[in-house]
Amino acid sequence: MVDSNLLAGPALRRLRKREGLTQAAMAAALGISPSYLNLIERNQRPLSARVLVQVIERFDFDPRSLREDDAIGGLDGLARRLADKRFADLGIDREEIQEFLAAAPQIAAAFARLYDRGGGERIIAEDAAAAARRAIERWQNHFSDLDHAAEGLADELRLSRGEISAALGDRLREKHRITVRILPAEVMPGQVHRLDLHARQLQLSEMLPGAARRFQIARQVGALEMREGIETLVAGANLASPEARTIFREHITDYLAGALLLPYRRFLRACEQTGYDLLVLQRRFAVSFDQAAQRLTTLGRVGERGLPFFVATIDRAGRLESFTAGASGALYPLEGARWPAWIPYAAFERPGTVLTQAVTFAQGEATPRHWLTITRTVDGDGVMCSARRAVVLGIEARLAGELAYARGISLDPADAVPLGTPCLRCGRAECLTPAPARMASTLPRPRVGG
Repeated sequence: MVDSNLLAGPALRRLRKREGLTQAAMAAALGISPSYLNLIERNQRPLSARVLVQVIERFDFDPRSLREDDAIGGLDGLARRLADKRFADLGIDREEIQEFLAAAPQIAAAFARLYDRGGGERIIAEDAAAAARRAIERWQNHFSDLDHAAEGLADELRLSRGEISAALGDRLREKHRITVRILPAEVMPGQVHRLDLHARQLQLSEMLPGAARRFQIARQVGALEMREGIETLVAGANLASPEARTIFREHITDYLAGALLLPYRRFLRACEQTGYDLLVLQRRFAVSFDQAAQRLTTLGRVGERGLPFFVATIDRAGRLESFTAGASGALYPLEGARWPAWIPYAAFERPGTVLTQAVTFAQGEATPRHWLTITRTVDGDGVMCSARRAVVLGIEARLAGELAYARGISLDPADAVPLGTPCLRCGRAECLTPAPARMASTLPRPRVGG
């Protein structure tokens, strides 16, 4: 059950302090001597299987926290970061790294987080994101077994618009002994959610709006009840790095939350009845605009397929934050692009308004593809660094004729706005990409939806 050489002193010490116990009191509760506990806490003795069982039973301890260094890739992940040429003069060897990780895993995690965000591992992080994205695209963002399971659970819980939070919260409490607690923003600085297994609580920030709260509760239900299915998919993806596996796992967990809140058949039927009108869909299912938009990329069930959309999120500076191709066949086209004539730029001047635009862009192909794009800004959730961004849905124009957002829009390729590619190989004479000075004259008049 546990590695006989497992050194877990810092984790045990944090648990004791959180419980407000002295070493003598905790040692008595575990049936060991205070001196032996002191040696364990100082990593001079390993945590035995017998003592671990006592810790789990007496303090409702989650043994997964003993492997907290997995989040940074363990010893190998930390060694890779410390191999940076900026640390070459320090002569740090593997034994020192192992001692550092064993003695202060939380500080090691803090170092790894700062290092990753500071640019030292940006290329590795980008590679991990690209690998995870390729795994998602191999599935065309439709995970059939999990989607069916989520739909069955939604039916079992009789999830409906007015009772979603209560039903999901009851499920967490009754089956998993976890309660949902809304906490003040100052208690959760920079966080929107936190699972506290010691307190058996899913803690949510008061800054989260209702749709985001429901999403987080659904996410936790999905993660707990379909853990085996999630891990099977992650293992089957054969991703090389822990970072890529984490990104892929997080995406699938988000996917499950969407599948619970927007059960496949009901959602697809509503899409077809409303012409995929997102404003109607988000109200009917009590979700946010971006949650409904993301779900549109997942409708790939055999025999019950929806229209194939891609979705992207773009910040105000035009940087691509995320991209999901779904079954649209769209490539990852926007990296480095600055297309001032594209509608997301105008969307920031009309926050909360749905705008549509027909465009063509080549994506490295000889013949530019013709898309109908639908854009709306969504606001952050009040948490630090969470800002307004534009959500962009795209579908090939030839498939868009029945959409509510296509009404009054010409789907003739000759009327589409041509967008170039940020590449020297692009020979487009009318490329709008590098022309911010022409933005006012070239920006098309958007169609307002909803």
